[in-house]
Amino acid sequence: MNEFRTLAFISKFNWLFRKMGIDYTAMETILRMKLTMDGRRVPTIFNEVKKKKEGNQFLKSLWIYGLYGLMLLPFLFNIEQYIFQMSVVFGITMFILTTTMVSDFSVVLLDVRDRTVLQTKPISSRTIAAAKTIHILIYMFFVTSAFIAIPFMVSLFTNGIVFTLIFLIELLFMLMFIIVFTSLVYITILRFFDGEKLKDIINYVQILLTVGVVIGYQLVIRSFQIIDFELTYSFSWWHLLLPPMWFGAPFDVLLNKDFNGSVLLLAVMALLIPILAMIVYVRMIPSFERNMEKLMSATKSKKQKSDKLDTFWLKLLCRNREEKVFFRFSALMMKQEREFKLKVYPALGFSFILPFIFIFTELQTRSLAEISRGNMFFLIYFSALMIPVIVNMLRYSANYKGSWIFKASPIRHPKAAYSGTLKAFFVKLYIPVFLLLSIIFVSIFGVRIVPHLLAVLLGAFLQTVITYRMMSTDPFPFMNSSEKVQSESSLLMFLLNLLAVLFVVVHLIANSITGGIYFYLALLVVTNFIGWRMVFRRG
Repeated sequence: MNEFRTLAFISKFNWLFRKMGIDYTAMETILRMKLTMDGRRVPTIFNEVKKKKEGNQFLKSLWIYGLYGLMLLPFLFNIEQYIFQMSVVFGITMFILTTTMVSDFSVVLLDVRDRTVLQTKPISSRTIAAAKTIHILIYMFFVTSAFIAIPFMVSLFTNGIVFTLIFLIELLFMLMFIIVFTSLVYITILRFFDGEKLKDIINYVQILLTVGVVIGYQLVIRSFQIIDFELTYSFSWWHLLLPPMWFGAPFDVLLNKDFNGSVLLLAVMALLIPILAMIVYVRMIPSFERNMEKLMSATKSKKQKSDKLDTFWLKLLCRNREEKVFFRFSALMMKQEREFKLKVYPALGFSFILPFIFIFTELQTRSLAEISRGNMFFLIYFSALMIPVIVNMLRYSANYKGSWIFKASPIRHPKAAYSGTLKAFFVKLYIPVFLLLSIIFVSIFGVRIVPHLLAVLLGAFLQTVITYRMMSTDPFPFMNSSEKVQSESSLLMFLLNLLAVLFVVVHLIANSITGGIYFYLALLVVTNFIGWRMVFRRG
């Protein structure tokens, strides 16, 4: 069994765990086993691996978090308004860490696979839950360290050791708050729901968590006003609901000697709420572990009748029987496979919320009536950001070992498998988000944008097949283990996202020409017809 430095460090606090009623020896054994098995684990931040690699691939991928950390540097120089600049720093940090927690570690937190072994042993539920929490905390600590390594060194040289110590302490409290808050959300859900409905609600909550973090970050920025080129801060009650402002306030209190009541209250909340949340979480651990059994004994949903809408899409999009079969199969996989939804649903949330963030930003300088006369409806192209992520995820499944049946089946046209799968993704995941955005955009910009929305839809359909052609080499979907969702090339994913930019540029050119949008629509129809036929031609 491997020895881990993290466990050696944690062992120094064994007295604290024992005081909390946790069997430290059992917890350490569980942690050692989990960390050993993590050599096979890979992060969601990457998307594919070509061959088996030695060692813990998650730790080897931390360099990309170091690049993300460069976003913090502009706010760490020439600090005059501590509460503003540090609230932004903690807003960005919470955004990165919370989305990582939700996408990468929700599966770990809600993992019930080891219960069949551990429950047969004389181990308390509190010890099992503590091992799970410490397991997540170790990795979140590594992610946080990689993310703030460069900003930490910069702050040490530019703002001094006192500032840096406060920064470090606040980061520890923030990390504790993120993990405990996410856990408490799941505890609440597990307590009131069960069966398949429970699994669906967990997925929806993940969307709300990621979207909520984005909205919260925007609210932090809007809590400050610029008057005569100087930032001013005016307290409002809803600032108490913004965690980044809690963690930004202690800098103003300790370094700017600002003992204003509202700032003091925010600073106290930065220390008090994470501690109270941890106390509540420790008390609720036994209930959490009991309710986790619902995930093991979830009742199966009743078989649903064929939807008339599905029949319509099948007739409209699918050319042959095999394509229709894979359309239905893939639609069920996307609906029922929990790990797929855990990784995909946050991308749906981002695609939906990003257009409105830019609109709300513009509302600070212009009225909604002025915006409605412009071309900001092109922001709906942000919905296409989900396409590369989900097309890539269609290659993976937790039940990938069953993919042998594809090759064993008498499939006459193998390419029909992927064409049916891509069309199922487009209908089941992309179109619902796009339609909801379209309804809201039409209410803002008027019916004049309807032809443009059709162009965006057709462009996304074409982008889907181009993305598949550039990315996938698998003969069938869902053939790879979902534990290997690692990226062969971050550059490729970046280029695939730039495809949407290309469609925007062509669309803008068409819009600048009288009647050009209708020519562009005709071009997209022809290109889609030819493109899909060429990529999925028979033979």
